[in-house]
Amino acid sequence: MEPRNYWRGGLCVEVSSAPGSLIIFGASGDLAKRKLFPALYSLHQRSLLHETSRIIGIGRTQYTSESFREWLRPAFAGESTRFLEHVEYLAGDYGSAELYQSLDRILEEYEQRSGFPSQRTYYLALPTTLYQTVIENLSGAGMLSASDQEQSWRHLVLEKPFGRDFDSARELDLWLHKYLREEQIYRIDHYLGKDTVQNILMLRFANRIFEPLWNANYIDHVQVTAEESIGVGNRAGYFDSFGLLRDMFQNHLLEMLSLVAIEPPVSFAADAVRDEKRKLIESIRPFELSRLGAEVVRGQYEGYRSEPGVAGDSSTETYTAMRLQIDNWRWKGVPFYLRAGKKLAAKRTEIAIVFKPVPHSIFAPLTTEMLGQNMLVLKIQPDEGMELVIQAKQPGPKLCMGELGLNFRYADLPGGCCFEAYERLLLDAMLGDQTLFIRSDIIAASWRLFTPVLQNWEQYCELHPYQPGSNGPAAAAKLLQADKRAWRA
Repeated sequence: MEPRNYWRGGLCVEVSSAPGSLIIFGASGDLAKRKLFPALYSLHQRSLLHETSRIIGIGRTQYTSESFREWLRPAFAGESTRFLEHVEYLAGDYGSAELYQSLDRILEEYEQRSGFPSQRTYYLALPTTLYQTVIENLSGAGMLSASDQEQSWRHLVLEKPFGRDFDSARELDLWLHKYLREEQIYRIDHYLGKDTVQNILMLRFANRIFEPLWNANYIDHVQVTAEESIGVGNRAGYFDSFGLLRDMFQNHLLEMLSLVAIEPPVSFAADAVRDEKRKLIESIRPFELSRLGAEVVRGQYEGYRSEPGVAGDSSTETYTAMRLQIDNWRWKGVPFYLRAGKKLAAKRTEIAIVFKPVPHSIFAPLTTEMLGQNMLVLKIQPDEGMELVIQAKQPGPKLCMGELGLNFRYADLPGGCCFEAYERLLLDAMLGDQTLFIRSDIIAASWRLFTPVLQNWEQYCELHPYQPGSNGPAAAAKLLQADKRAWRA
């Protein structure tokens, strides 16, 4: 009989979105068509989009509601007519006061007909250069302040980047808070919407077998990896001015690290979880500039400077690896290794928790330097799941020991895998749950850590070339070899 995975039902608190309006600025753009509307369609298919809710797309392209629906239709797998009945479109210039007056009139008419509280979620699927225009016009039209009606609210969803460094992030934060309260702002990191990332907290705090081992007494080190096989593609202009560290470390990788390393929150409430994340990030040891070259590796794939939109003398990094230390009781002495890059051998995002070897092995003649360590691997993409690596006897008459992987894949569950990240995040924004969204003080803490690196690494860290399709620059392997460790292959 073949082994099979099973899923035993348990606590489930999934609820549909509240009745209200989702207004997507930039609705005729790539993000909206590829990610947002398919995610909303899936929520509708799962009966998680309230039957009376309205989705209003705002864009510069001169669609009518009917032609916009037809433009969207090919993005959906299956019959979409009932879902598209929820969708309307309004064309206009983002700087035109008339656009916002028309939008407010449409929303008020809908809210009066529905009889439900006035609940609006504004999603800015736009370049950050347009944020100021849209937010100032929303505020000027009185559309960011909810009425006195009970349960009425206004939420604003923002895509990254959230600044370029500590000073610009603080300036953006101060500006946003002129128009919005922190509880109205939903800053998206789509990695936090992935099932495996969300599962980190349940894995740790709902299973007694893991939490007693989750500390420096048992864990040797942690690796956080986010590798891509593609290059910069059509993002070259943005990427060349921003770079890999800003694009991946300050947000995605540090968010994943914080979930692995935080102390138990007092509850699963949004601010309780985010309080612990802030404390964790603030406890990461600042980089010493005199040792920056020994702690951080920066690389650039060969041929990057020939990419359309990239400067011919660009020193922008397409690969970064680093060693972090967390100065608290739980993690004292445990290194955290982070790496991310483009044009590498494969696409992979995962977190590997590597446990210390047994203190004394009676099987010492059978072991090598690389055997004898258990490992828990949280696979985030492309194949979401988990693997627990243990040491076991290999089949056969000889006494041979090797690694055995105990695997779980979300795709093997009944019904398959999985909520797409934007489904989870859109639903939470419409429900008013900020747990998976980034709070301003967490952004400040992360930029405080990385801004000195950005300001000084061209002086202290060589830009290492690497071959496309490789595992990155050799210097990244040496970063771990210096600690007598190795990256997970």
